[in-house]
Amino acid sequence: MLGALGLLALPGAGGAATPSDVATVWPRASQVPGGVARLPLGPSAQRPVAHQGELPLLVVGDQIAWTAIVGIPLAAAPGDAAITVQTTEGGPRQLSYSIAPKRYSEQQLKVSPRTVDLSPEDLARYERERAHQETVMATFSQPLPASLRMRVPVPGRKSSSFGLRRVFNGQARNPHSGMDIAAATGTPVVAPLPGRVIDVGDYFFNGGTVWLDHGGGLLSMYCHLSAMDAQTGDVLPAGARLGAVGATGRVTGPHLHWGVMLNRSMVDPALFLA
Repeated sequence: MLGALGLLALPGAGGAATPSDVATVWPRASQVPGGVARLPLGPSAQRPVAHQGELPLLVVGDQIAWTAIVGIPLAAAPGDAAITVQTTEGGPRQLSYSIAPKRYSEQQLKVSPRTVDLSPEDLARYERERAHQETVMATFSQPLPASLRMRVPVPGRKSSSFGLRRVFNGQARNPHSGMDIAAATGTPVVAPLPGRVIDVGDYFFNGGTVWLDHGGGLLSMYCHLSAMDAQTGDVLPAGARLGAVGATGRVTGPHLHWGVMLNRSMVDPALFLA
């Protein structure tokens, strides 16, 4: 189970991370919009149940020390936040934490005008796809992941960072919700953790896309693929090929858009990498 893995142990006996702890705990804590909070829950005979509002949270650890791993939305306002924790030893309690401000850089991009000013047909397609994707993103399953340390899904240069405020053809759009890795079309893309394929499709903005469910509300997505080598329902080990880099959807060139979602919040994939 999870508690047997040192990489999921809580930092330091007093709760404060030491330099050696920071290097061996994933995801790394970064309590900013688009980051991750690691909230100690203390001991309990059974795994506590934790929620952010109505959303269930990933809880890892063992009877000695449990930890809630909380994804913080990019749209979260800086300030105080809280989760609700329920254990078998007592009633529900609130656990507070703070979100620090972070200003992400801006990125100007030139793309096909039809992917910025959508026709009625393209807008209707996008809205249908968005409704479908919302059902995919609501996945919360067992078993929980045995490790939270991810491998990079494709070798290449990081061409665009998470959180960038994006301007397409002079028009501001949603912040960048993943990491872009530049690589040649056809370069294999592999699973960074074991996971079950929960969606495969060709979408207006994302192009060829595969979603993986790693358990406990931890999902990952792979976009702009030129080939999709997995089918919904497939169970992939870490390192298994799921597709190939491409330039499908709204892109400026071939690359992989890699997204990581935790409790329905897109968070920085870099926090899961060694």
